[in-house]
Amino acid sequence: MRSIEAIMQTSPVIPVLVVEEVSHAKPMAEALVAGGLRVLEITLRTPCALEALQEMKQVEGAIVGAGTVLNAADLRAAIDAGAEFIVSPGLTEPFGKAAVDSGIPFLPGIANSGDIMRGLDLGLRHFKFFPAMASGGLPALKALAGPFGQVYFCPTGGITPQTAPDWLGFDPVLCVGGSWLVGKGRPNAAEIRANAQAAAALRQQTS
Repeated sequence: MRSIEAIMQTSPVIPVLVVEEVSHAKPMAEALVAGGLRVLEITLRTPCALEALQEMKQVEGAIVGAGTVLNAADLRAAIDAGAEFIVSPGLTEPFGKAAVDSGIPFLPGIANSGDIMRGLDLGLRHFKFFPAMASGGLPALKALAGPFGQVYFCPTGGITPQTAPDWLGFDPVLCVGGSWLVGKGRPNAAEIRANAQAAAALRQQTS
């Protein structure tokens, strides 16, 4: 099993995916992986999300996790469906303990220093900064990261291809979450692959 840090360092952008139809899942994943983005986060926001996760796991090279995991029941369902990592929008002590006890790579959402301290108490050092733009953007994360030199972040929420390089240029940021890679409706493989290729190249722009 990969560590959450290894997963975060695999690609500069983790696609945040809302899958409306199971039939869209595999072509979407194939196009993203072909474009260079192997880590895929399927949000548990639709009735078919877990089935879509299973479809995406059939794509060679894909590392597929579940996002919008809110409680222990969601956690168990995602693990049973084969999720390779878990992402949540926030962090509560009961849910955090359940996720840590499960042993699965876990990326909980934080928006303030109290959230980070709660995570540190659970032995966590990797967090999703969410919602990134609504929480003050990069200046807020830089201020927040100051007292916590041992932690790393994946900012998500309102990040664009234009702003992603700024976030990735901040050392504690290992990757960003992006919802811009896949449009609504039936997947356009060529468009998704092109978006993924551009996103995969973002890390080079910051080096």
